[in-house]
Amino acid sequence: MMQSNAKIYVAGHNGMVGAAIVRKLAAKGYVNILTRSRNELDLLDQHAVFSFIEQEKPDYIFVAAAKVGGIHANNFYRADFIYQNLAIETNLIHGAHRADVQRLCFLGSSCIYPRDCSQPIREEYLLTGPLEPTNEPYAIAKIAGIKLCESYNRQYGRQYVSAMPTNLYGPNDNYDLANSHVLPALLRKAHEARQRGDKELVIWGTGTPRREFLYVDDMADACVFMMENDINEGMFNVGSGSDVTIRELAQMVMEVVGLHGGIVFDSSKPDGTPRKLLDVSRLKALGWQARTDLAEGIRLAYDVAPFRSRGA
Repeated sequence: MMQSNAKIYVAGHNGMVGAAIVRKLAAKGYVNILTRSRNELDLLDQHAVFSFIEQEKPDYIFVAAAKVGGIHANNFYRADFIYQNLAIETNLIHGAHRADVQRLCFLGSSCIYPRDCSQPIREEYLLTGPLEPTNEPYAIAKIAGIKLCESYNRQYGRQYVSAMPTNLYGPNDNYDLANSHVLPALLRKAHEARQRGDKELVIWGTGTPRREFLYVDDMADACVFMMENDINEGMFNVGSGSDVTIRELAQMVMEVVGLHGGIVFDSSKPDGTPRKLLDVSRLKALGWQARTDLAEGIRLAYDVAPFRSRGA
């Protein structure tokens, strides 16, 4: 069991997932949470990362730092996504090993799985088929992180686990329409459409792909649960266990925002993977499951969305 005074380093604490992990740890009474901003510690700088971990010697590390984005960003900035994510995870995981850090949780992504694999997606489907082309560089980097953890466990007896979240949303999400994921993009577009008095919402693709969504504080709860319950090897899907179509999601968003009208589909834009639903039975069997209903989570996210305070 984690001790309340254990030194816990959360890499990427200013991001959506990292901030949620810090909130969860603080709420559970952990008092020695270690963070560094990008200005204080450049995670792309191997020497700086190695020196920091060696000096601080945390008892636990959560690797929530990553370069992330939506379909457009992943497809357009392919070199940035593969290089930066490889560098961040390599520096942190190998740095943890060098400093004799025994416990680590690495956060991956559900995009690691083949584009057309059977649904719901089980952990053993990894590396059984081609990836979705639009985010292949990011996925390959995350697969490498999983294999780094597996390899350090096998060769050195470390206890590094990997958590594979489905599509996350919530506080600290990215609402930049050029780089955001589908749910935050829909929230902002619907809000701005309502502000303009529009009677319709234009969304990318056909509306038919199905997606699973998880409120980010549930994701943080799962990560802390794994560390607290001595789950110390393997990879685990983390999701809600249910999915909706993009059309259904848009309708839910419009209801939360108060936009009354129709939906227009821009079929010239890509749909991405047809369906992506995680099989979460492995982690559920160990005692964890998501708590936040999608409609409730969308309301919570909208309540704290930064574009509202800017008067957008």
